Amino acid sequence: MVNNWYRREGLVPTVTICYEFLKHVLDSLPKETTREGITADDAKIGQVLWFTLHEVGHATFEMFSVPIFGNDEDAADNFATYVMLQFSEAVPLIKGAAWAWSEYLKDYQRNPVVRVRLAGFANEHGQPQQRFYNLACLALGSNPARFADVTLQGYLPPERVPRCGREYRMLAAAFKKEIGPHIDYGLAKQITGANWLPSSVPQPGPQK
Repeated sequence: MVNNWYRREGLVPTVTICYEFLKHVLDSLPKETTREGITADDAKIGQVLWFTLHEVGHATFEMFSVPIFGNDEDAADNFATYVMLQFSEAVPLIKGAAWAWSEYLKDYQRNPVVRVRLAGFANEHGQPQQRFYNLACLALGSNPARFADVTLQGYLPPERVPRCGREYRMLAAAFKKEIGPHIDYGLAKQITGANWLPSSVPQPGPQK
């Protein structure tokens, strides 16, 4: 199935990534570099990394008894986004992670009056549009200069933009308090500073 999940297999915390999901990502890649500068590698690695970190977020919450206010799927989304924003290659990876949702969003921009089955709102996961906007807002809030084109390209409605800095700071504070004590920062620096993309030049992260 096109899916990923976290659960304990026996007593072992286990993240499962389906081959069908990987094929789905490969089938959705842009054929050439997009107007926004997103390459096929950005979209491929960004999406796989973000969804993997989403499931690692669930594992982290469960293994370290992290308290969650609200929906744990939203919390796992925020975990994935926050971690990726610490990467030296955060800009292309975040844009790549949002690639499929941004394409999905364009259909709604072309046809803004769209009927959605009511049951779709009952799913524990947010709608693709919501997940896209939340990711974009956290990216902008982490470093407005670094992610300025999030607003320039019209990805975020103007009324959401003023909240993004506060949303990121709240997430960063929660991450530092609840998850920070469990991190091996020496190892984390090797991961966040690594070259994940074949042709990118790493830039300093937000350091927050």
